[in-house]
Amino acid sequence: MERSALTTESVPIPALRDVVQLIRPITWFPPMWAFMCGAVSSGVGLEGRWLFVLGGILLAGPLVCGTSQAVNDWFDRHVDAINEPDRPIPSGRIGGKWGLYIALIGTLLSAAVAFALGMWVFVAGLVGLALAWGYSAPPFRFKTSGWTGPAVVGFTYEGLSWFTGAAVMLGSLPAADVLMVIVLYSIGAHGIMTLNDFKAVEGDRETGLKSLPVTMGVTGAARYACAIMAVSQIAVVALLAMWEYTASALLVAGVLCAQLAAMPKLLRDPKQYAPWYNGVGVTLFVLGMLAAALGLGGYI
Repeated sequence: MERSALTTESVPIPALRDVVQLIRPITWFPPMWAFMCGAVSSGVGLEGRWLFVLGGILLAGPLVCGTSQAVNDWFDRHVDAINEPDRPIPSGRIGGKWGLYIALIGTLLSAAVAFALGMWVFVAGLVGLALAWGYSAPPFRFKTSGWTGPAVVGFTYEGLSWFTGAAVMLGSLPAADVLMVIVLYSIGAHGIMTLNDFKAVEGDRETGLKSLPVTMGVTGAARYACAIMAVSQIAVVALLAMWEYTASALLVAGVLCAQLAAMPKLLRDPKQYAPWYNGVGVTLFVLGMLAAALGLGGYI
């Protein structure tokens, strides 16, 4: 009998270290950074809001993002048994249906914390959780498409997390200018997620995942990623300048110029240099997010 078919009673409770590996703390940074940008963009001080901010950071990182990792590993357990057999579920360290139970527990905890943080945070949390399940679970499996998969991840990691940070601080819907910048950075994040797919081109091709590097080729996908990241930031610069957030617009323009200077190296050999650009270009991209947030919040 397969280990996954055993009853929960006959399978030991997973060790904490294996649960932590399942929910991948390294993936929490992007949504937590976006949450911080959202809090800054609200222009509201931290006085009297510390518990809300800590709850929001917990929600964006360990809870919603961690839950999404558990969901992904559960529904990809058969593929991981081939590609990453040392992962907690295929290795048997998280046996039976404990991977699914951890994902369900994380979903409930996430919803409870989001509810405690206010109506708009609760709505954003539910949307994020629904997308987390839809990304990996049938019948949707958004991850199988190079268009919907990166869009879902970019929207949740950057857009919803930024929205949550602003909503936590304001206790209400963020202003229209903040929402417009959120949308633009979510669109730009599609390029970041496309670059992340370069590391698994062969595996995606073999398993039928239609990532953009598979369907467009690595060169075409790299050009697309560069273009969508650049265009979204150009639009942000234009809006910030129009709203007279001059210092913020100049900072975002500066980090964009640095990205444009780095892109030719990526395009020379996308597969080789995608990890390098993820370290350099993506770091500049998220620094631009903070610069935009500082302007929107009235700090610069």
